[in-house]
Amino acid sequence: MGERYDVTAGSVAHGGHVIARVPTGDTRDDGTPELRVVFVRHALPGERVTVEITEGTDGDRFWRGDAVEVLEASADRVEAPCPFSGPGACGGCDFQHVAVRAQRELKATVVREQLVRLAKLDADSPLVAGLVVEAVPGDENGLRWRTRQRYVGLPGGGKGMRKYRSHDVIPVDDCRIARTDARETASGDTRTISETVTAAGETHRFDLAADGFWQVHPGAPTALTEAVLAALDPKPGESVLDLYAGVGLFAAFLADRVGAEGRVVAIEGDPQASAYSLANVPGADVSAGDVATVLASSHPEAFDLVVLDPPREGARRPVVEAVAARTPRAVAYVACDPAALARDVAIFAEHGYTLTALRGFDLFPMTHHVECVALLTRTGSGL
Repeated sequence: MGERYDVTAGSVAHGGHVIARVPTGDTRDDGTPELRVVFVRHALPGERVTVEITEGTDGDRFWRGDAVEVLEASADRVEAPCPFSGPGACGGCDFQHVAVRAQRELKATVVREQLVRLAKLDADSPLVAGLVVEAVPGDENGLRWRTRQRYVGLPGGGKGMRKYRSHDVIPVDDCRIARTDARETASGDTRTISETVTAAGETHRFDLAADGFWQVHPGAPTALTEAVLAALDPKPGESVLDLYAGVGLFAAFLADRVGAEGRVVAIEGDPQASAYSLANVPGADVSAGDVATVLASSHPEAFDLVVLDPPREGARRPVVEAVAARTPRAVAYVACDPAALARDVAIFAEHGYTLTALRGFDLFPMTHHVECVALLTRTGSGL
């Protein structure tokens, strides 16, 4: 830690880094120096930068570091709009130094790389090569989008944010990605609040706990709901299984499409969120419990459509196989982690489901996070 190296930054990596390599001090059998991977924050692909090592020892496979000086800048580099961003500062944003347009391309590159490496998809296929990360209305050139925010309280009434991978706190007077009217949240705040969403010509109100999960970009609920509906194209009378259903965002709009003759089953692991969905989606069959456990003992019948909106670790094999066993004609997968999405796409492929459509959404500008909506269809289904 603390050592500095001048390096040329390589490709972007999942997690908001770029890859660089530095000598280990050892040599290979052919006499060339051995190199160690360093995951570097605050740099861009192709830049010449001075990297200071922030984590790592001689025996580690890789190190972490910060670009503390830019020797040759990328054309996509900009001055960070937030004064609390940068090496040794607030760890909330990864890409404050990157033009917003270029941030989206970096995120698309990461999604493509994960699908090729983990799902074994063809890098040159139109689905992969043509992926773009779409802007979503509701931010101001990547700023002022976060509708809910949590700070660290400081003595004297101040507030702060934590450093990257640290418990150390940086005092801040204003988080530039937070809306000026952002609601400050605290764990354990179970007051009921309401959110209204209009999508595909319909409007629904959703009650939820103040500390419960809700998308923080104001354009996210509409964008994701419309993407799911467009991908699945639900028909009147169809049956839908909504997994990791939260307070019923997708279930409510799907119920509109399948109508009174259709059926919506919503399963959610958080009992509190599941309780809210009972009121938010009247007529839905709502179950609270671990999704894999519920599917192992309930609802064994076939479903026409499935929505998956799992947490960051993805749905994983037991859930994917349970979904495939219900033989839906189509599955809409809402993913907040491209690596987890790619791993689950590979499992779906084992069971006859092909990735046939993919969209990316920039719901977290200035950070490395990206949301995807993927459509998987049953091979040979004719859809």
